[in-house]
Amino acid sequence: MAVLARFFPILIMLTVPLSSCEKLELEVNVPNCIEQQIREIKQEDVRNPPAKVWQWKVDNKIYYYITSDCCDQFNYLYDSNCNVVCAPDGGITGAGDGRCPDFNGQVEQTLIWEDDRN
Repeated sequence: MAVLARFFPILIMLTVPLSSCEKLELEVNVPNCIEQQIREIKQEDVRNPPAKVWQWKVDNKIYYYITSDCCDQFNYLYDSNCNVVCAPDGGITGAGDGRCPDFNGQVEQTLIWEDDRN
């Protein structure tokens, strides 16, 4: 048992980096910070409804919309550096946080990841 206790930390150190380097199969290229957010969601319990990540193209800019894990919570919109831009919807009223810019152009939304775990 003492031998196992000595090697357990080494085993953990070897397996943790492997799990965080998992290559995500995404249809489009996304910033590393968005990939990291997806990895973090995958470490959580499955959300109800399942988490989704959308890419929004509007006014020649790219944003990422990530759904929350349940009711009355904001769904956040991030820029390509993972800075929160606003919450377009969600919250108690369902109307978001009211801080979103007025998008002048058409918003092209592409689903780039959906949690398919059960």
